[in-house]
Amino acid sequence: MGNNVIEIGSEQYILATSALVDNQTRVLKHGETFGIFNPYGDIQQIGRGGEGIYHEGTRFLSRFELSLGETHPGLLSSTIRLDNSLLAVDLTNAEFHDNEQTFLPHGTLHISRAKILWQARCFERIRFANYSLESLVVSFSVLFEADFSDIFEVRGEKRSQRGHVSASLRNDKSVVLQYVGLDGISRATYLKADPVPSESTTQSFLFELALQPKEEKTFDIEIACAVNDHVPESMAFIAAQDQAGGALETAKERFCTIDTGNEQFNDWLNRSFHDICMMTTDLPEGLYPYAGVPWFSTVFGRDGIITALECLWINPDLARGVLSNLASTQASEICPEQEAEPGKILHETRKGEMAALKEIPFGHYYGSIDSTPLFIILAGAYYDRTGDKDFIKTLWPNLNRALAWIDHYGDKDQDGFVEYLGKTPNGLTQQGWKDSYDSVFHADGTLAEGPIALCEVQGYVYAAKLAASKVATVLGYTEQAQELRDQANALQAQFIHKFWSDELGTYILALDGNKQPCQVRSTNAGHTLFTGIAKQEHAERIYKGLLRKESSSGWGIRTIPTDEIRYNPMAYHNGSVWPHDNALIAYGMSRYGFTDGIQEILRGLFDMSVHSDLHRLPELICGFERRPGEGPILYPVACAPQSWAAGAVFLLVQASLGISFHGADQEIRFTKPYLPEFLPSLQLQNLRIGNLSADLEFTRKKSDVMIHVTRKDDPLNIVAVK
Repeated sequence: MGNNVIEIGSEQYILATSALVDNQTRVLKHGETFGIFNPYGDIQQIGRGGEGIYHEGTRFLSRFELSLGETHPGLLSSTIRLDNSLLAVDLTNAEFHDNEQTFLPHGTLHISRAKILWQARCFERIRFANYSLESLVVSFSVLFEADFSDIFEVRGEKRSQRGHVSASLRNDKSVVLQYVGLDGISRATYLKADPVPSESTTQSFLFELALQPKEEKTFDIEIACAVNDHVPESMAFIAAQDQAGGALETAKERFCTIDTGNEQFNDWLNRSFHDICMMTTDLPEGLYPYAGVPWFSTVFGRDGIITALECLWINPDLARGVLSNLASTQASEICPEQEAEPGKILHETRKGEMAALKEIPFGHYYGSIDSTPLFIILAGAYYDRTGDKDFIKTLWPNLNRALAWIDHYGDKDQDGFVEYLGKTPNGLTQQGWKDSYDSVFHADGTLAEGPIALCEVQGYVYAAKLAASKVATVLGYTEQAQELRDQANALQAQFIHKFWSDELGTYILALDGNKQPCQVRSTNAGHTLFTGIAKQEHAERIYKGLLRKESSSGWGIRTIPTDEIRYNPMAYHNGSVWPHDNALIAYGMSRYGFTDGIQEILRGLFDMSVHSDLHRLPELICGFERRPGEGPILYPVACAPQSWAAGAVFLLVQASLGISFHGADQEIRFTKPYLPEFLPSLQLQNLRIGNLSADLEFTRKKSDVMIHVTRKDDPLNIVAVK
């Protein structure tokens, strides 16, 4: 293990050091490629950092540094454009002597850097402007390297062997950095500049810059990621910028857009919308929101499903893409190394060298206990949203296989509950969404031994059976539909009997392998509100418990409250605050009519967005109590952007407005809509079912909300239930 990895017992952990992550890093992504840059626009490796340009799970560029003479420019500003299409950095020179003749006072040069990722390439435009009264001649250079590390190596995994790295200089002074991996795949990074550098090596470009007073000059550098000599087509910076902008405008046409009377809330909405667009990759099966940058920029079953659920009402195309992709990768046989069983839905997939060589089990890995029921839930919700019977009919065989997995492989001991027990030492020990090794424990802190039946998973199964029952009814399988309803009702009764703790006032965290209860309060129980398995009287006690000061940090609800023995506000799952977790709970509260809880969660996450860099909610924050006049305490290695964190605001708006759909009847319903005090008004544009759409305006009047339909296509129906 490297210096950034520690071992406790049999578990390994990545150290959350500043060398691994900087909360001010800048992120770009397009398709299978993403870049992590420091605020200066550089890629630097201090210790073993995560900065770089990555493609298909491999780092294709591990160093890219701009120098002016022998010094680095100073930072003026650095930001990602609102639409996430461009990184804009403004720099100036430090005072320096380039040679005996040239003295450059501080602030003489303005240096602007603009970066775009598009079609497996990074395009950079560097513009210099001379603001002195004299002409000047200076040199600047760009230093670069490519280590071709698998992303798991970047995260801290050590390998006993690696492939061969080489570099070559071409006649046009472009550079090729190449790696032939142990998997037999050739990966190459192509770098070229316009104008041609005055000097090129396999590690640098050197340019001579001559500027008259007030003169500007521009230099373009193009970096291409190629696999097995498939080099993407070269293009100019402006062409890449135009294509990226055009693709975004096309994507916008399929989304419902939201605008409010609070500009800070709009900033959160707009950043979240553009983060969803950036994280979404167009795969052969359709659109798929990749989970998060840097560590999870790939297909994750659970993350994709939850993101699609969060965004279902603003764009059902995401759900269709997620369902199609996961159906295509549904397991068909038993493979213990991959935790695969017939009918099971994928947890994650990886494309890097280590996955290809099976040094890690994540090429196609199925170690998730909840992706399969969540897949069925999403399918049912997609039909409710769209009324797309033809598509749901094509999914019916996949849904039946998923149901069979739940009944047979998910419940191996046939006790009525779905549980998990890891089958490979290289896989995940805990296989719910809280997948830290220590996330399931007893009241005294003792870790629970498997097989483990999580409380929220039983809720997911309950909701999955009801969703499948609805689909079966639509498709004419009435006998199976009734059987599924009966199974759901039986599960609910058994769940309430085994999981309710009157002492705790909530459903317990889990049952361990000996069927002993883990008497722990947690947000897992909040998900029973989301799925509807909770009885009304139990739901009210859960809701009140989640809003206790021990549970609610002021920024959101903690994964476990402060009075649980394993509470640690800096732990990944034992006391932190996760936006998506809170959004699911808030949506669940809306099912049971707990408006005050929705308001508290919405307010906390909104305030978090105000304090967050770029108004972007991170994957999670630390669970420390909110302090007056201070922002949230960040979790050092949280992904940002993270798709289900970005999607949280849309599910919260849906919960507030009580939005539901009856796609087959072309009906959109608003049940007891609510706006908090900080949102005096809200407008929806292009809220659609199929080819029909409507625009609506909501205005808060004291404790009531007035709805005005400003445009509507016939025969679309808008129904308000007060």
